[in-house]
Amino acid sequence: MTKDSTKTVAITGASRGIGAGIAEQCLARGYNLAICARSKPELGAGNAQVLSMVADVTKEEDVQRFCNEAVKRFGQIDLWINNAGILKPIGPLRNCESAEVETHLNINLLGVFHGTKSFANHLRSRDGEGVLINISSGASTSAYEGWGAYCAGKAGVDRLTEVVALEESESGMRAYSIAPGIIDTDMQSLIRSCSADQFPMVEKFHELKADDAFSSPEFVGRSLLDIAFDEAARPDEVCVRLPSGK
Repeated sequence: MTKDSTKTVAITGASRGIGAGIAEQCLARGYNLAICARSKPELGAGNAQVLSMVADVTKEEDVQRFCNEAVKRFGQIDLWINNAGILKPIGPLRNCESAEVETHLNINLLGVFHGTKSFANHLRSRDGEGVLINISSGASTSAYEGWGAYCAGKAGVDRLTEVVALEESESGMRAYSIAPGIIDTDMQSLIRSCSADQFPMVEKFHELKADDAFSSPEFVGRSLLDIAFDEAARPDEVCVRLPSGK
């Protein structure tokens, strides 16, 4: 089983951006790390403390296989982070294709459901506390023209997390839906490539880039791990919005 001094963290969507930043902070702290994405993450190649897998979060069997392999390798999972997500389609709802919205929600909401379910069942199979973090967004509570699918999916993530926090509190789960702030990832590049017709607030994001007004993935990683493992940093609420930081 996992030693008290060595935590195990499982992260979906860990190939780049926020997920990679969290993963790097885990390694810096000496944690065991299980990571998956649609293409195999390269982080930690050759490191015995890293399990890297290909998994499609829209497929329950893929996510459960990832969970099973992490438990087989490390004994148990102490923190599970559902990070996989996309932004497309962008544009007025009237122009969105149903298939694109379905794909979006299958990744951003159903994928979170699959990870949450796997971790909840794992936690009930063992003794002790475990922490679930689902990556949300400020778009979960604010409406943005052109982001109909994204706003809907992230609002769903918040509610799903609040439900599981109630359902699984007796099993020792602490569950959080965390909006990490604005990080200069591939998603931000996509936003800046939009026209004003697609996304009327695009100029604001060009200004953020010009001012370098972003949080760093490293700051987000440190903050999430502190929330999970530092009792003094534990929020009282389920839905949390991180401050900006480098």
